[in-house]
Amino acid sequence: MTVAKPENSALNAIVLAGGDGTRLTCLTRKITGLETPKQFCPIIGTVTLFDQTRQRVSIVVPPGETVTVLSQPHQRFFKPLVCDIAEGNLVVQPRNRGTAVAILYALFRLIRQGRRGTVAIFPCDHYVSDDRRFMFHVQAASNLVDEFPGQLVLLGIPADAPESQYGWIEPGDPFKLTNAGPVFRIRRFWEKPSPDVAQELLRQGFLWNSFVVVARITALLDLFARALSPFYISFAQLLPFFGTTSETKIIGRLYDSIASVSFSDTILTGFSTELSVLPVRDVRWNDLGEPTRVLNTIAQLGLRPKWLAA
Repeated sequence: MTVAKPENSALNAIVLAGGDGTRLTCLTRKITGLETPKQFCPIIGTVTLFDQTRQRVSIVVPPGETVTVLSQPHQRFFKPLVCDIAEGNLVVQPRNRGTAVAILYALFRLIRQGRRGTVAIFPCDHYVSDDRRFMFHVQAASNLVDEFPGQLVLLGIPADAPESQYGWIEPGDPFKLTNAGPVFRIRRFWEKPSPDVAQELLRQGFLWNSFVVVARITALLDLFARALSPFYISFAQLLPFFGTTSETKIIGRLYDSIASVSFSDTILTGFSTELSVLPVRDVRWNDLGEPTRVLNTIAQLGLRPKWLAA
């Protein structure tokens, strides 16, 4: 397994760290004594999920090519963690408006900076057992996008349980063989199926959706233009203000006028037949969105944090 060095990478990254993470408040309060958003909390080990994600991403994408999306109400939590990030690579939303809005804002920031290449999008609340192997799959997906610029590639996780709170991917026909394994067309998404349906999806070998996406910046923007035209037009009109002293005020007005929108519901599900999936092999993965998953992961790792004993 060979992972390209960051300095040789033409890949950009978006780290999504603007969510509220309210479902883990009961745990983060135990850990920090505050209602800390989960991404800024050392839930697994002693390093925050945010820093763990940044370290993982940096294996393939240089920090200077990584844009981080945050939300202003969380400033007291993230400010000590972003001191080494260039201001131009921080996309600070006035408030959380969902993953679709966060990604669209970050994509236009990349466009404003003159970037037109490939981007990988990373949620900030995952446990990954082998960072290098996981990023090896991201690099393979990036190589595929370089060869087929119209492709959007999701990383899928081979399921080992009938998890009814995950999004599932039903793979279709084989598309391309990469050095990380075969890539498949996507037949459809199954979002949070019932326990009985999840059991059947597991039996058929379907995949969990990691929500890690690799695509050309322009290809993603094209999907937004088709699926969320008013949002796309609104951000496009504000593009000249990005990077100026007016950006914060202008973006604040826009966020006051829009509702929260899910990237999964509007982009992924809406264009499932135009996407492909690369299964991630030999990596244990968990979405740390609920207390039970956190506790299960800690137990599997044999950890005994003080906060858990308390």
